[in-house]
Amino acid sequence: MDHPMKTVSAKSSPIFPPDVLKCGSGKEQNKAFKEDKPFNFLPAFWVEKGREKGLVAGGVAGVVVEAALYPIDTIKTRLQAVHGGGKIVLKGLYSGLAGNLVGVLPASAIFVGVYEPTKQKLLKTIPENFSAFAHLTETTFLKILFSLNLIQTAGAIGGAASSLVRVPTEVVKQRMQTGHFASAPDAVRLIVAKEGFKGLYAGYGSFLLRDLPFDAIQFCIYEQLRIGYKLAAQRDLNDPENAMIGAFSGAITGAITTPLDVIKTRLMVQGSANQYKGIFDCVKTIIREEGTPALFKGIGPRVLWIGIGGSIFFGILERTKQLVAQAHTRTEK
Repeated sequence: MDHPMKTVSAKSSPIFPPDVLKCGSGKEQNKAFKEDKPFNFLPAFWVEKGREKGLVAGGVAGVVVEAALYPIDTIKTRLQAVHGGGKIVLKGLYSGLAGNLVGVLPASAIFVGVYEPTKQKLLKTIPENFSAFAHLTETTFLKILFSLNLIQTAGAIGGAASSLVRVPTEVVKQRMQTGHFASAPDAVRLIVAKEGFKGLYAGYGSFLLRDLPFDAIQFCIYEQLRIGYKLAAQRDLNDPENAMIGAFSGAITGAITTPLDVIKTRLMVQGSANQYKGIFDCVKTIIREEGTPALFKGIGPRVLWIGIGGSIFFGILERTKQLVAQAHTRTEK
């Protein structure tokens, strides 16, 4: 996948010393946690007086991932859209790329722009007496567990906000990938003409069903693995390490959510034919006509695409945050 925080850079990001797990009084623990000192579970995507940082980082990362891995995404879409044992065409693997990038840039920026402030706001809602309860465990396990739920919530809220841009972009992209239209402007015009404006939001429910848990799970895995790695290594992570963790979190989440992605693809590309009446009808029809394995169509390309994409996205995200933060610092001096 949030609020004013101290800037994290390669030189200034907080390292978690060995005594990070030591217990103080409940009041002291809670104060430290809220100030993100010993209990800073997440890396900062935001700067206190430069909120454009998260927007730039998210937008740049999203565009680079889409452009680099678009052919794999096209293959995945065609595998999921074809019925039965039909063959897919391997030509025109970049169909719809330009129009997709136009939508991905603002969508990625919106996600990060909403996710980060929401995450920090939610983390500050941990009750005063919670740290005293956590103190009884002699570890920060309960706080970590509690923060996981807050992170997932922030990821879901970020995904919901960005879906207003991502869904029309996805509908146009997937219909071009499957050969329905030759250009993005034609796709938008003809979809609206035949299906109305709501046609641009075909499969909106299935999109949220896939992306809200996806965003929540992926960012939660990434954030927690990153902080755990920092604790173990006693230093900041370098670019390859950020990329490795991003790849792992993306691949795992991509595999888990493949059936939801198949349903979304079928609903988005069906157009005015309306073969499926909704999410549940789509699931029942696929299982009845093609068998349960059909719900995992395209899992190989999907895991590969999101795994590689995760490494690129999170690697670029962390690097861009540092560069924007450094530029912001220079302008303040």
